[in-house]
Amino acid sequence: MSRKALIVWGGWDGHQPKEVAAIFEGVLKEEGFDVTVSDTLDAYKDAELMAQLDLIVPVWTMGEISQEQLRPLLETVRAGCGIAGCHGGMADSFRNEVEYQYMVGGQWVAHPGNDGVRYDVNMVREDNPLTSGIGDFEVCSEKYYMHVDPAIEVHATTSFDDCKMPVVWTKKWGEGRVYYNTLGHQANIVAMPQTLELMRRGFLWAARSQEA
Repeated sequence: MSRKALIVWGGWDGHQPKEVAAIFEGVLKEEGFDVTVSDTLDAYKDAELMAQLDLIVPVWTMGEISQEQLRPLLETVRAGCGIAGCHGGMADSFRNEVEYQYMVGGQWVAHPGNDGVRYDVNMVREDNPLTSGIGDFEVCSEKYYMHVDPAIEVHATTSFDDCKMPVVWTKKWGEGRVYYNTLGHQANIVAMPQTLELMRRGFLWAARSQEA
């Protein structure tokens, strides 16, 4: 039986959420997921749908979320459903919701220089299944400075002066796995081979095991 994923897109249009959601839908379908795509946060209120999910992929920057929408999301991940996303679509959502930020493991703070900054993304360990074989690479995009949970496990970094800033991390939220990648300002950055491969591996890592 195929695993089930939910992509929820919306919020600030500057991050091209519809286009990014379509890219992620294609990746997940290639990996055999049964994918539901929604442009409303009310999807989280659908108890029957949420109970079936193995993976949630948020693509929603800023905006507001009601407690009736947020509580089922937090509880579904805590119960074992994975969540995986990128850039502002996951770590700059719902700025007033600190428990959401706690689940994600971090929150966007700034992107000095805005879009068009050239910077290196460095893998932390060559033998990590999430990053092996990808190698360090350069990107020209927004460079995210994050506030982060010290409990995260960091898999890729970039540099701000003498500071190593996480780019890719994982953590647990109850029984659920959380995967986040700061790359992905717009669809062209998501579609970069390195970004897309990082996200594909992140989706597969985060998704609830079929044996679970």
